[in-house]
Amino acid sequence: MTPTGLKPSDATESKAFLETLELLEWPRLCEHLAEFSSTKQGQVACKNLFFPVDFLSSRRLLEETLQIGELDVMIEGGISFQGVHDLDQTLERCIKGGVASGEELLAVAETIAAGRRLRRQVNDQELRPNLTVLFSDLATLPDLEHTLKFGLEEGGRIANRASKVLEGLRLKFQNLQGQRNELLNQLLRRYGSLLQDKVITERNGRPVISLKAIAASQVAGLVHDSSASGNTIFLEPQVVISLGNQLATLDSCICKEEKKLLSEWSVLVRENYESIKQLLSALLNLDLALTRARYGKWLGGVPPILEEKAEAPFIFKELRHPLLVWQHLKRKGAPVVPISIEVSSSLRVVAITGPNTGGKTVTLKSIGLATLMARAGLLIPCSEMPSLPWCAQVFADIGDEQSLQQNLSTFSGHIKRIGRIFDSLDQTQGPSLVLLDEVGAGTDPSEGSALASSILQTLAHRARLTVATTHYGQLKAIKYSDSRFENASVEFDGETISPTFRLLWGIPGRSNALLIANRLGLESEVVERAKEFLQSGPDAQIDLTIRGLEAQRKRQQEASEDAAALLARTELLHEEILIRWQRQKNLSEEIQSKGRVELEKSIREGQQEVRQLIRRLRMPDADGEIARTAGQKLRRISSRSQPSLPRVSDSNWIPKVGDRIRVLALGKAGQVMSISDDGKQLTVRCGLMRSTVAFNAVESLDGRKPVVQSEVKVLVKAEKRSSPNIRSKQNTIDVRGLRVHEAEVVLEAELRKISGPLWIIHGIGTGKLKRGLRQWLNTQPYIERITDAEIGDGGAGCSVVWVR
Repeated sequence: MTPTGLKPSDATESKAFLETLELLEWPRLCEHLAEFSSTKQGQVACKNLFFPVDFLSSRRLLEETLQIGELDVMIEGGISFQGVHDLDQTLERCIKGGVASGEELLAVAETIAAGRRLRRQVNDQELRPNLTVLFSDLATLPDLEHTLKFGLEEGGRIANRASKVLEGLRLKFQNLQGQRNELLNQLLRRYGSLLQDKVITERNGRPVISLKAIAASQVAGLVHDSSASGNTIFLEPQVVISLGNQLATLDSCICKEEKKLLSEWSVLVRENYESIKQLLSALLNLDLALTRARYGKWLGGVPPILEEKAEAPFIFKELRHPLLVWQHLKRKGAPVVPISIEVSSSLRVVAITGPNTGGKTVTLKSIGLATLMARAGLLIPCSEMPSLPWCAQVFADIGDEQSLQQNLSTFSGHIKRIGRIFDSLDQTQGPSLVLLDEVGAGTDPSEGSALASSILQTLAHRARLTVATTHYGQLKAIKYSDSRFENASVEFDGETISPTFRLLWGIPGRSNALLIANRLGLESEVVERAKEFLQSGPDAQIDLTIRGLEAQRKRQQEASEDAAALLARTELLHEEILIRWQRQKNLSEEIQSKGRVELEKSIREGQQEVRQLIRRLRMPDADGEIARTAGQKLRRISSRSQPSLPRVSDSNWIPKVGDRIRVLALGKAGQVMSISDDGKQLTVRCGLMRSTVAFNAVESLDGRKPVVQSEVKVLVKAEKRSSPNIRSKQNTIDVRGLRVHEAEVVLEAELRKISGPLWIIHGIGTGKLKRGLRQWLNTQPYIERITDAEIGDGGAGCSVVWVR
């Protein structure tokens, strides 16, 4: 069966194309491909793979390959073709009026069911339009499937439910058979002494007992057979003969009824012949697409970019020969050395030079197979997506055509094949690829070189691209006079005297015949004499130039590899920095989120505590101690919930009169009213309160610290500031207008810096401020005594505190 939309092209029938397929070992690749098929008909189709006849068909096959490959990965266990059978012979028999067996008809039903299941799996117009089209206009024949599965059991046996007549006949047969078996068992028990063996056997389809020959007259019946010795006869007892006859008649009726049912079902298959053929064709195309996808995945292939324009370039990055990949993976062969090819749209001929066994022929075959694989919808084993024009034909002349039977020399064989290629090119429409191995070889070097030049010049006009291998120096120089030509060479390691199998572009290669001859053990005198002849020959200067170009290319390649390595390290470093930056960003966001949560929790707790304090202060029995305790708690809440402002480093900030500042001890904003003469103290107003604070006890509202004028001093012992016993501005502090807890903060900061008396102006008023401060001061261990000030210093409105 031919896959839908594919048929042999004109070139498939030409001898040149068939020879090319054999030379490129395309049949061997098809055999490898067939091993990935899920059905027998798929395996046959893979081994006789047809090529699409136009660009659109090739692109459709490639899209089918990609779409089913993605689906195969998505489905657990992959796409299954279980239940799909080869129905060609069954359909052929039915269409000719024959009767199919129950097993064959059951295979038809299972195939129809499998087709419906696969249709549901692939049906998606958006994701898999090409696969959906395969089943778009197909009839899945559910009625035929139900009829066949209802009438047939596993193994193809016709079920009793298939026909009332059949069911009745089989029931009668079963009952009569049971009666006969019972009678036979009774005879075995009755005549046990006369029997050679107490086992019921069959002869000519009739049940018999093994009776001793001497007792033949004692049991009535019909003898069907006897043993070789004559001591045993096989007798059908008379009592079961009539039952046997009835069973034979029933068996004949059953067979007739079964054949009738099979005939009816075969007619149904014949009536749906076209629908079944279309379903099988769709399943075959689906199997081929899956085969291409799985084979390409196993090869490590990538989808090619097929261009409809004939002038499109050929680009293969690290192309590997698919047959060598198979040998490496399946047979544990040597790793495959990839080649990179880039032929611009303006080039028509590439001449590959270099030593024998260097990989020139493998390069030709790799290019040819890759082009054929792209045309057949296969993935190509490359490292990146290859790009190439759709080629209508691929022709090759590779190998030795010497034939004694046809009286052909090597040269004659090559010339006849190239002639067939020319004839095929004249009949071909569309771009073509031509591959020539050792063009012009096998004759006089000067004439062969001239003929090879002429052949390549001709192919430059007729073919899209010609790739040829050669040892002729004249062909290496054509590129300098014709821009359509380019040189390439296979690399040769002069130190190890062995090829590296890598393809180099832009410069010709040397044959290195003398080095190879020396490695193969040829006498050194012979090799040295050959070198002398070569140095005096006309090609010596060309060989020297090529050697210089190779050395230059090697240096450039090393520099390019170093640059590529540096670029790779730079990209890795850049990627690592991005990862670390993203990680730090995520961490910062997480910390900020946690901070917001903790701040909201702290605010809620603070609000709850403030509400509790307010309730306590509003209680009728609230006194100064409760107020003092509440004030301390408020200060703790304020310090805990106070946001930490970023500290602005500004070494030039000095508070001035009128500036708004923050008093650190109170945590409140205030205004500078005056500055002491020595510049070390500030008089600050916070609301109704005025107080004198040290220069470093304040900060700006944006968090800047004031500049303290430093002096160079030698301090022998740090002492507290000594306060004179006479009231002055330095030892007097005014806390009028403050609450008890606010005054405590101001006094605590001042008392720790002074020794001697401190005059505290608190006023008389209700006396709550005075009582609260004295109660607090009496609890401080560094307070010696507390007295009222003299009448002239404030009397009862001022307290004098003596610090130890």
